[in-house]
Amino acid sequence: MEAERIAEESLLARAREGDVRAYEELVERHQAVAFRVAWLVTRSTPDAEEAAQDGFVKAYRSLGRFREGAPFRPWLLAIVGNEARNRRVAAGRRERLALRVGEEMTAAAARPAEAEVLAAGEREELLAAVGRLPERDRLVIGARFFLELNEAETAAALGVRRGTVKSRLSRALGRLRKEVEADG
Repeated sequence: MEAERIAEESLLARAREGDVRAYEELVERHQAVAFRVAWLVTRSTPDAEEAAQDGFVKAYRSLGRFREGAPFRPWLLAIVGNEARNRRVAAGRRERLALRVGEEMTAAAARPAEAEVLAAGEREELLAAVGRLPERDRLVIGARFFLELNEAETAAALGVRRGTVKSRLSRALGRLRKEVEADG
């Protein structure tokens, strides 16, 4: 057991110095348990494989921040677990988006043809007005209203705080209002 710990520390030291073969050996030692952790979170073999692989890549890039003398396995598995959770959350978002699109298509099919033509014209005008806005405004409006993300999801997607989403959205809607009024 002690010999394994010393061998792993040696591999870690070599990997930190840029020895890719040493890191490959660490990957071989831990890939099965990393996959199992990822699968427990994602319940999907392809997602677990990708989460484990991404976790190993992130761990390699973060070796400089790894505390020397600390056990490698728990540190690595925390990274893999985070990657797996991120994949599960993203898959849930994709599923909810697909359901919304399906519901919208069903609702659109139920509208009378005349109402659909009028709605399409208004939608085109609105999209054109949004298209003239600065990118920052287009992104926040698109996330909140076109993708129907909540404030927390919008903040995560844009990489900003929730308060920033609120202020950007308020300013963006003000600019959009002016664009729409300018169109008449």
